[in-house]
Order: sequence, then structure tokens, then C-alpha cells
Amino acid sequence: MLKSKCALITGSTQGLGYAMAERLAAEGCHIMLNGFGDPAEIEARRRHIEDSHGVRVLHHGADLAVPAQITDLVETADRAFGAIDIVINNAVVRHFAPLEDFKVEDWDRALAVNLSSAFHVTRLALPGMRRRDFGRIVNISSIYGQRGAVNRVDYVTTKTALIGFTRAVALEVAGQNITCNAICPGSSPTPAIEQRLAEFVARNEGLSRDDAVRSFMASRQPSGRFVAMEGVASLAAVLCGPAGRDITGAAIPIDGGWSAS
Repeated sequence: MLKSKCALITGSTQGLGYAMAERLAAEGCHIMLNGFGDPAEIEARRRHIEDSHGVRVLHHGADLAVPAQITDLVETADRAFGAIDIVINNAVVRHFAPLEDFKVEDWDRALAVNLSSAFHVTRLALPGMRRRDFGRIVNISSIYGQRGAVNRVDYVTTKTALIGFTRAVALEVAGQNITCNAICPGSSPTPAIEQRLAEFVARNEGLSRDDAVRSFMASRQPSGRFVAMEGVASLAAVLCGPAGRDITGAAIPIDGGWSAS
């Protein structure tokens, strides 16, 4: 069912977004990557997906804090592939500071990238989905979309708002073959989390990586291990495929039991 569909995935040059790009390419989707990074590394990753799965893969470096660049991203994907069938709103920035010390510019950028970009990409892709009577919209929220945390006001706020956005869009498109869902992952070994783990190890000399992960997870995921990015990517593939036809408006945790604790 996904063969020759087009998936636009924001924030997909590395980490979870890239894992979802690989998984949907394995299902036959053409892919529009988006994100920043070393140009040579991005090109190598783009070519790897293309060569491994026999699909077309493009990259667009739109800054998702700039609406005009989002418009160009969507229009470029539409021209290149003839349609945008799947949107995965995954791009994220995050900052760590108590509220009274939180920089206004960091707050504004987080709102723009984490939340407003999902609005803009979805509103621009939705008319084509309605014309074709097919669309899958997946918003990557977080465990922090369902509970609070200190010193993370931008992340908690935007990930919570994405769930509300998901429900509102799902109801607007419920009469057509278009779905909108949110995935709420726990901690995965993304580059940002790996950096935090490395800092944790540096503060606790002598820990093995496995012991460090268990200690790092002690107050988080009861499973005691990272959520596999491949598992999140597979869940996204289910939501985009035939089995996901009647799943819409959902906020689905994949968090090693964190939300149940």
C-alpha cells in the first residue's frame, strides 16, 4: 500500500527522523528528508536509503522556524514526487533552564520549530491529501507531552500542544481516508540523548555503558533500557499502512512503561 507513496519527514537527517525515513523507504516510500548537518554526511545518508531500497530520496535544508522556507520545502516535495502522502512532524529543538532564566529567543524558536512547523507543514500538505482521499499525518510528541519536568518548559509545552493539535486535525479529516496520530516515545539513543549519557558517564567514572544506561533510566523507564528507534519507526509504519486505517486522534506511548509508572 505504501509503494510509490511520498513521505515528508522533518528533522530527518539523523536520529529518530532518519530511522523513520529508512523504515518507510523499506515499505516503498519515496522520501523527502529535512534537517541540518554536515552536507557530506547528509548526502551519504540520502544515498544510502536510495541505494538500499530503490526509492527516490531528496533532502531540503529548510529552517523550520521560517514559514517561507517551510512553504518551499512542501512545494519542492510536491513538485518532485507529484504528491505528499505522508507527513511526519518530527523536528525538535530543546533547551534546559529554569523558567525565570529561560531565554525569550529560545522559547520563540522552540514554539516555531516544535509546534508551528507541524501546523504549517500539515496545512500545506492537507489540500492534496483531501483531493486524493489519502493521507497519513504522524506527529512525534513525547512522554513529556503527558507529564511535566523541571527546567524543560519549552519541550514539555510544545510536546503537550502537539497532542492537542493531533486531536483537532484528526477530527477535521475524519470523514476521509486521512488519519492524524501522535507517537509519544520515551528516551531513545538519539544524538541528543547520547550526549547527555556521555555527560552522565563523565560524572560517574568507572560505570560501564550498560550500567550507565540503567542508572540513567532509573527514574524514567521501568524497562531500564532505551526505546529502540527502530521500534518507533515500525510503529510509524503501522500507522501509515493498511493496519492504521482506523487509528486516528491517538497519542500512543512507546516508552518502556514510563507512562504507566
